[in-house]
Amino acid sequence: MACWEGKKYKLDKSENFDEYMKALGVGLVLRKMGNTVSPTVELLKEGDSYSLTTSSTFKTTNIKFTPGEEFEEETVDGRKVKSVCTFENENKLVHEQKGEKPTTIIREFTPTELVATMTVGDIKCTRWYKAN
Repeated sequence: MACWEGKKYKLDKSENFDEYMKALGVGLVLRKMGNTVSPTVELLKEGDSYSLTTSSTFKTTNIKFTPGEEFEEETVDGRKVKSVCTFENENKLVHEQKGEKPTTIIREFTPTELVATMTVGDIKCTRWYKAN
């Protein structure tokens, strides 16, 4: 059983998130909002598919995916991208977003923490979440 099953992870701290949002072209108002919210992330297995929900007081997003299969996604900042999610192992999810500004999000789950590393171009952001 994967260590993330049955858990929710709440944002604890971020490093370089504003620079990451700037590199994506996110405007000042949305960046200020993004820097003030502490979202909760939950990954659920549903048969052969998965559901990844990120919720905050600002917005809730949910993506449903089958590992290795491309799907269309609208990001929190409104970009429309084609994405592919794959597992490197049962606790490491790699999320590739293909669009005007290709992005990679690597989520590494442990029993107590989720570390999300987001990269766009040469800008890298890390966000740490604590398990609830």
